[in-house]
This record gives sequence, C-alpha cells and structure tokens, in this order.
Amino acid sequence: MAETKAVELAYATPAKQSLLSLTVDAAATVEQIIQQSGMLSAFPEIDLSQNKVGIWSRSCKLNEVPKAGDRIEIYRPLIADPKDMRRRRAEKAKDEGRANKTTGGRPQANEQSHD
Repeated sequence: MAETKAVELAYATPAKQSLLSLTVDAAATVEQIIQQSGMLSAFPEIDLSQNKVGIWSRSCKLNEVPKAGDRIEIYRPLIADPKDMRRRRAEKAKDEGRANKTTGGRPQANEQSHD
C-alpha cells in the first residue's frame, strides 16, 4: 500500500471560503493535490497559471511536495497594488493636513506650526 499523508487545502473569495482536509499520496505535489481535490471545479475562477499558491502563508511552487499536516493555500490576485494604495493614503493625509510619521506624508515646507 502506498504511503499517504494528511494535508489541508484552503481557498476563499469575499463571499465563500473552503477548507478541505485531504489524505493524499505522500509524494503528491501541490499541483496534484489541488487537481485531485475538486477545488478547481468548485471555484472555476482559479487558474493555476495565474493564481499563486503557498504553504502556511509562504509562497511555494506548484511542484513542491508538502509535508504531512501542511495547509496549502490558493491566493487570489490582488485587487490593487499595496504600494500604490499606501502612497495614495499618504498623499490624501498630506492634502488634508494630517501628515505625520504614521501616515508617512510630510507637511509642506511653507507650512508653519502655530504652537
């Protein structure tokens, strides 16, 4: 009998999440586990050539072999670039006069504080 291991497979959308507990062949790769799980049928928007995958929040390759007890995660694409969003928040804070160390914006040089 072939050796097996238990793993979890997770994927979530804003409306629905799925966490499957699976028993798979000990030599199964991340890609094989995802394909065998039925997750691709349940969530047809998953495209393994586009979606990144990871194990316990660490990015991995589809050909990686997870260990027993690992949680494989399929990540959705980002809606917005985090750096761009941070920059926009800092600019907005600067425009509103809320610029400080936390917001990252700096007050205009011609602005003077009135303490």
